Amino acid sequence: MRGSAARFLPFACGLLLCASAARADGWDYPGWRDDAATRVKALALLQSVNATLLSQPSATRTLQQWCEAHQLAAEPRIRALRDTATRKPADAEVRSQLKVGADEAIGYRRVQLACGDHVLSEADNWYVPSRLTPEMNHLLDTTDTPFGTAVRALNFTRRTESARLLWSPLPQGWETRPLPAAMSQSGLDIPERVLQHRAVLYKDGGTPFSLVVETYRRDLFAFPLNPPAARN
Repeated sequence: MRGSAARFLPFACGLLLCASAARADGWDYPGWRDDAATRVKALALLQSVNATLLSQPSATRTLQQWCEAHQLAAEPRIRALRDTATRKPADAEVRSQLKVGADEAIGYRRVQLACGDHVLSEADNWYVPSRLTPEMNHLLDTTDTPFGTAVRALNFTRRTESARLLWSPLPQGWETRPLPAAMSQSGLDIPERVLQHRAVLYKDGGTPFSLVVETYRRDLFAFPLNPPAARN
């Protein structure tokens, strides 16, 4: 990946009318200025992707649609970047949510979901291999296929246990107070992680087979944001 796909630099613009956020790899995202209008748009976008994730069974499919709608790559396709070195054994809470005993085998997968050079999320996923087909387990064990894609044939449902905004572009109670003035001519400083979901996937109307903790990253916003129209 060029530079760091999920990393904005602290933004600094040398020109008074600069409206872009410079990245280490030289790409720019016009419109992401640190002003009130941009912060309102950022909050609306963050709430929009959060609401869509909450209403859909597959985070992979939601990110695919987001990737396409915001043209994050020339080939807008979500791919999983699997971390085979990290191991997180299922604890008692995970086993309880998956309704399995202490001796039941639990699979674990840690992946990043990327669109082109942009890493949009990272996920820790615990799942019950005995509740999947052999073909699904083979895909999960030997390929980088996104989990939601690998198990799509189960026609599963998703129940979100928690959804937390890790970043708010505007302070609490902003709607009852004047919007903050522009901090500077620099780009908006977006933290690395902006949203986190914890969810359980179910098949057959109520059998849990996967627990996932998904952390969504700032490259969700790695596209030009139209600046406010210039006044005559």
